[in-house]
Amino acid sequence: MRLDVLKALNAARRARRAGVMVTRFSDGDQRFVEASAIAADPLADALETALRMGKSGSVQVDGADYFLTVQAPPPRLTLIGAVHISQALAPMARIAGLDPTIIDPRTAFATPERFPDTPVIAEWPEEALAAAPLDRYTAVCLLTHDPKIDDPALIAALKSDCFYIGALGSKKTHAKRIERMRAQGFDEQALARIHAPIGLDIGAVSPAEIAVSVIGEIVAALRKKPRRSETAAP
Repeated sequence: MRLDVLKALNAARRARRAGVMVTRFSDGDQRFVEASAIAADPLADALETALRMGKSGSVQVDGADYFLTVQAPPPRLTLIGAVHISQALAPMARIAGLDPTIIDPRTAFATPERFPDTPVIAEWPEEALAAAPLDRYTAVCLLTHDPKIDDPALIAALKSDCFYIGALGSKKTHAKRIERMRAQGFDEQALARIHAPIGLDIGAVSPAEIAVSVIGEIVAALRKKPRRSETAAP
C-alpha cells in the first residue's frame, strides 16, 4: 500500500469519516476515496453501494476488476431520554451493531443501575452533544416527551448530517414540535428528515415492540437506498 493512501485511510478513520479503498487487480493500483468524493469517482455507483451496505468485495466495471475495501466507522445511536423504551432499545441496538449512548439530565432516571451495559450521560443534551458532536454515522432518537430536553437535541441533529432522526410522540405532538423548529429557522426540507411518530408502523404497543420498530427504521435508513420519492425536494 502506498504511504499516501495509508495516510488518507488512517486520517479518515481517526475522524470517523467513511470511504472505500479501491484496488485494481490488473496492476495493483490503489486509491482511497472518501465518501464526500464518491460522486465524482468513475466507480461512483459501485462505491456508493459498497459503502451503504458496509461490505467489502470485488466488482467488475467496464471490463476491469477491482476489490473495494470499505472503511466505515461503527454507527452510533444517541438516545435522548433514560426511559423504558431506551432500556429496550439499548440492548437491541448492540445486537444490531450500533453503539448506544443515553443522554438525560434527570439523574433519577439516568443511572448505571437502569442501564448497566450502556454509557449514560446525566447532562443536558446541548452540553453532552457539544462534547461528542453528531456525525453522518450517528442516529438520534428523541424519547422524553419533554421539549426542554428533546428540542436542544433535535436542533443539534438537524444542524448535523446524522443519518437518522426519530422522535416519539403523537401526530399532534409532532405538529407542535414542527412549529417550534420552524421558529428556530429550519425549512421544510430539514424538517422532513424527522421520522415521527418514531419507528416502522408495525402496530407496536409495548416499549420492547416500539424498540423493535425503531431499530428496523434505523437499519433501513442506514442501509436502504432511498427511493426517488423519498429524496425529491418538497
